[in-house]
Amino acid sequence: MEQIYNGMPATALAVTWTKSSHSNATGNCVEMAGLPDGSVAIRNSRDPHGPALIYTRDEMAAFVAGARSGDFDSVIG
Repeated sequence: MEQIYNGMPATALAVTWTKSSHSNATGNCVEMAGLPDGSVAIRNSRDPHGPALIYTRDEMAAFVAGARSGDFDSVIG
């Protein structure tokens, strides 16, 4: 596999993408995949051939903790 970098084509990653069970039929969701080095890739499900955003495990843990505690509610509220 080529070097993994932020913004690379999502299709270049040989991974299994996971979609949230809260996704709706119109495809309004993001998909995530674990990478061999422990980082996490995220892509827009409406553009599966588009760019993948790459985050460290610690960055994703901080984001999920913030989402669970309501830190981002004002963004979607």
